[in-house]
Amino acid sequence: MCRIYAQTDPILYECRARSVRISGVTTTIRLENLFWQTLSELAADNDMTTNQLIAKLHEEITQHLGETTNFASFLRVTCLRYQGLRANASMDFRSHVAAATTDKVAG
Repeated sequence: MCRIYAQTDPILYECRARSVRISGVTTTIRLENLFWQTLSELAADNDMTTNQLIAKLHEEITQHLGETTNFASFLRVTCLRYQGLRANASMDFRSHVAAATTDKVAG
């Protein structure tokens, strides 16, 4: 079992920092390359750039919680949740997002 993980391409877990403009302020976010790749896929699924997606996620989490703590960890969890939704063949990802948006607007 461990070979599956131990033989992972090191480039996937190499950290990379990117500058992102959030609410008019440029900030640096440091994530592993695999997370940047996943954020890029999530952004493309939502017809956004990665930077637009990150800014939108920051806006939404701030509106929901009133503040944003440990945003890089939030992005990692977002990636894992996204991959989990994609892996679930019985769930249509786009309809799940649409339903969540509809529930938020209605509530």
